[in-house]
Amino acid sequence: MISETLVIGHGSYRYRVFPDWGTLDPAIRPVNDCHEMVIDARGRIFLLTNETRNNILIYDRSGRLLDCWGTDYPGGHGLTLSNENGEEFLFITDIERHQVIKTTLQGRVVMVLDYPKEVPQYTSADQFLPTQTALAPNGDFYVTDGYGLQYVIQYTGRGEYIRHWGGRGDTDGQFDCVHGIALDTRKPGQPTLLITSRNHNALKRFTLEGEYLGTIPLPGSFVCRPVIHGPYVFAAVFRSTTNRNFGSGYITILDENDTVISTPGGTAPVYSDGSLQPQTQAEPVFVHPHDVCVDSDENVYVCQWNANKVYPMRLQRV
Repeated sequence: MISETLVIGHGSYRYRVFPDWGTLDPAIRPVNDCHEMVIDARGRIFLLTNETRNNILIYDRSGRLLDCWGTDYPGGHGLTLSNENGEEFLFITDIERHQVIKTTLQGRVVMVLDYPKEVPQYTSADQFLPTQTALAPNGDFYVTDGYGLQYVIQYTGRGEYIRHWGGRGDTDGQFDCVHGIALDTRKPGQPTLLITSRNHNALKRFTLEGEYLGTIPLPGSFVCRPVIHGPYVFAAVFRSTTNRNFGSGYITILDENDTVISTPGGTAPVYSDGSLQPQTQAEPVFVHPHDVCVDSDENVYVCQWNANKVYPMRLQRV
């Protein structure tokens, strides 16, 4: 049992844990894997679960359920929010449907993207297991095929193929589980893509055209996806054990220089000769944390995968 008096984290980024923040009646509003969360312009928190009785649960910041919808996303995995001339949409990646689906905030489908037939390496839909999307300033979007052939595929806002790069491998421009992606706009006029190579314990940076720029090593950390909030990068990190019913994990926070400054639930970040030393779980707070979202008061909401159907928790900044 996690106590609500527990405080985790390091330096000025420390948090009080509220483990039951998002708990609902599982007989009425069940969850399975809680994969990702986003916050819309009205401050509502959208959770994606692969439970088809209610794929999307919508909370307010107190943890009260506002609405729910969705029965068609058995492999619902990635959730990204877009704002198009003041109207917001969701991009859902579904690893069982082998598709990316764009919907309104009410769940109306406006676009369905199938596997990338334009990429010669893909010969069938079952090779495409998309895990995440990111939106460019011009409306283009990027899809990471994290559980498939390990490519990043770029499309126009209408879903027209532009280019792809990556693939599985150990070179600078390749990936091993290209699980997550985010548009990094922290440097004005210099947007880049921050992309997970989870099994390499690293984030890799690319131009919007797919040119490799550099790697941020995070030894010990299997990062799910980077989340940009102000000058910081937040990410959920997990480590699997041999028993898939149990696991460990923590949250990692990087500053504007891509230096780890706090690891809630994990060991304190230590640098030696400029290199981050391997990190691991320090406190049994999380089981396979899969994503975070951060509100305007810098509270962090955490959802978890393969964690006995638990609902999201809240970390309150202290």
